Amino acid sequence: MKSTHLLLLFFSFNSSLQTCLAEGLNSDKNWQESVDQFFGDYLVSPLISVLFWKIPGLEMPLVVVWLLAGALFFTLRMRFVNVRLFKHAIELVCGKHDTGKSEGEVTHFQALTTALSATVGLGNIAGVAIAIGTGGPGATFWMVLVGFLGMSSKFAECLLGQKYRRVRPDGKIMGGAMHYLSEGLKELNLKHLGGLLAGIFCVLCIGASFGGGNAFQVGQSLDLIKSVFPFLKNYPWAYGLIMTILVGLVILGGIQGIARVASKIVPIMCGIYVLACLAILLLNLNSIPDAIALIFKSAFNMEAGLGGFLGILIIGVKRAVFSNEAGIGSAAIAHSAAKVNHPAEEGVVALLEPFIDTIVVCTMTALVIIITGVYEPTGFTNDLEEQTMLQGYIDKDKGGALTSKAMGSVIPWFPYVLSVAVFLFAFSTMISWSYYGERCWVWLFGDGSSITYKCIFLLFSFLGSIITAQNILLFSDLMILGMAFPNILGLFLLSNKVKNELNEYNKLRETNKKI
Repeated sequence: MKSTHLLLLFFSFNSSLQTCLAEGLNSDKNWQESVDQFFGDYLVSPLISVLFWKIPGLEMPLVVVWLLAGALFFTLRMRFVNVRLFKHAIELVCGKHDTGKSEGEVTHFQALTTALSATVGLGNIAGVAIAIGTGGPGATFWMVLVGFLGMSSKFAECLLGQKYRRVRPDGKIMGGAMHYLSEGLKELNLKHLGGLLAGIFCVLCIGASFGGGNAFQVGQSLDLIKSVFPFLKNYPWAYGLIMTILVGLVILGGIQGIARVASKIVPIMCGIYVLACLAILLLNLNSIPDAIALIFKSAFNMEAGLGGFLGILIIGVKRAVFSNEAGIGSAAIAHSAAKVNHPAEEGVVALLEPFIDTIVVCTMTALVIIITGVYEPTGFTNDLEEQTMLQGYIDKDKGGALTSKAMGSVIPWFPYVLSVAVFLFAFSTMISWSYYGERCWVWLFGDGSSITYKCIFLLFSFLGSIITAQNILLFSDLMILGMAFPNILGLFLLSNKVKNELNEYNKLRETNKKI
């Protein structure tokens, strides 16, 4: 039955695409514009009306309220675990408490870098620029706040990912939100609800892997690289083809192969990017206090009325969640494979992700963009042509190119280095998200269907080079934010189990036992 539905869906999709391409051939549009129109009309627009439903009278998307409420609930319910166990999390990543007897496929560090490779990337470089370009400096405050609260959400979901993981006969570990939603809620006599939530989560996660974890990475990295190497403007599909081939060579390696690649790439590219940001900030040290003051002032600016204030808040929340993925359940898939002595141990390690990703890296990017003033083209340059170009980056959500321009205004040669770093960011994010999506696909359709998923994933890798940034960003937001609905509901219902595991873990630590 599942195969029949997949075939019907494929033929329907293919028929619509052929119609759109045929119309494009009979008009002034080229084939790339026809594909982009099809993507926007038949995928993005219908999904917006469903997943971005706004609460009447408040005009705020339900998913934004849902994410904020969930993050705040877990922060209070776990008594600020994001603060209390922060030092212990660093010790775990450094291997201080390793016993050598833990069960799992990868180390704490590899699990963290694998998950970080799916979060630290274009969301930090391009997403922050998009947030400030569309919402102003105040969006930064809400990004940081959501990152802080999201540390608790990440703790809860990764703890449960460990608790309900399963070791298959071939030795491979299976875990993630789909497992704790189905198995955990089954223990609460909510079997049917658990199955429903797990199924919805998998469908949305697969979509997110095609969008935010794939096409968005290709599109945004291409926009930045085109601003440095203009010849790609005429051959964007060539970049997509190269990225598709490279990712295709890697994603057959499984979680251990992905972890090995990510554990080498992520520290290097993070180090390069952070050092560049630090250099720019040190060169503009006197401007940092004013930039921070502007962030706070803009975050609570009511001059534009309640609508303007809520607009800034919504943009900040959306870009923060897109960046650190706290509350959507994706990271639990990677962390479920880590070697641990207790489920809470990996939850503690995981809470570092939003801190590194949003509070550190995103804040640095935001300060660079604000200090350079690139988000306000008329104040940044007197060159009308350059003003038009920068405004185009903002209007068309080309955040990567905007960040490149900001950094290049201080370090003229750095955009070339950033191009390489961005390529690596995109590449590592794609291989990590391919694993997330594949695990969900296999949960729905079985191991034998894995190759089908990989082929579709690689198709979206190519499409990312020809679909407009707005369509990719909207589709990515819809999928990634949508994952929060089933995940946070499940986390809330399982919160007592999370609390009990945390209490048990703390007691073991207090008695100085090896855990």
